[in-house]
Amino acid sequence: MNSKTVLILGAAGRLGQCLVSAFAVAGWQVIAQARKPQSLPVGVRALSCDALDVPGLLAGAAGANVVVNALNPPYTEWDRLLPPLADAAQRTAQGLGALLILAGNVYNFGRELPEVLWPGTPEVGNTARAALRIAMEARMAAAAPGLDSVVLRAGDFFGGGGIGSWFDMATVSQFKRGRVIHPGGLSTVHAWAYLPDLAATFVRVAEAREHLHGHHKLHFAGHAVDGQTLHAALEAASGKSLKVASLPWGVIRLVAPLVASWRAMVEMRYLWQRPHRLDDSSLRALIGPPPATPLVQALRQSLNDLGLQPSAAFLSARAAS
Repeated sequence: MNSKTVLILGAAGRLGQCLVSAFAVAGWQVIAQARKPQSLPVGVRALSCDALDVPGLLAGAAGANVVVNALNPPYTEWDRLLPPLADAAQRTAQGLGALLILAGNVYNFGRELPEVLWPGTPEVGNTARAALRIAMEARMAAAAPGLDSVVLRAGDFFGGGGIGSWFDMATVSQFKRGRVIHPGGLSTVHAWAYLPDLAATFVRVAEAREHLHGHHKLHFAGHAVDGQTLHAALEAASGKSLKVASLPWGVIRLVAPLVASWRAMVEMRYLWQRPHRLDDSSLRALIGPPPATPLVQALRQSLNDLGLQPSAAFLSARAAS
């Protein structure tokens, strides 16, 4: 098998789909794991099995030298599914002798996370999700030197199509009505990750495989902007004036005891109350400047992907008519 072969776990998910495309474009042999068949780029091989089926993964991905764990069960299922899925990914990477790259997030730093997050920033398990993520990453680190692994940490996703992030389920949920929903204050800096840039960064990290022995933590800075800057960029991306609206946290708190997904939103509200950004110095030392699409351009493409404004092709055709 090609020496540049990657197994992507969770290839049907939002990040997984971006990773499949990014690795394929970069010339990698891609094995895309998903339970159900899906449409894949030419040359990508589907591996239709459960992510917990380690023997099936080992047999179907023989020769892979990189495994990417892009598995992300629903928040309401984290307690039940996250530990066994992480364990299966780790055992698969160990069995293949492959580098394991995990898509990380900022939950590890707890409710009082500092404004600047370095790979060495102390991790605090004072939320249930933080404790789960810390334990999962600790198991990866403890497996060295028998396992080479990387946690590539990033902020909230946007772009890449699909629904399921704060950006599409909250920020631009009323975009067609001319409103932008801001879960936090307009002056609070929040870390965002444009998924096509993040996926391309995974490829660059994978291509540095020979330098990655033992366990490593890397931070993807993405776009760390306050609400006012994001709002202005959305106006520039859409070419129209947009109203400022707040997320109705009071109503969400009242209903949260009855709706599991809303309870999760309340538990994560601190991320909108505490300014934070990720420092990417270690990542830059490994791969050089990471992929970085300008914010307005990234937002314009994201809005197009969500069908929230006419595409460039449509506007050009209309202008020519």
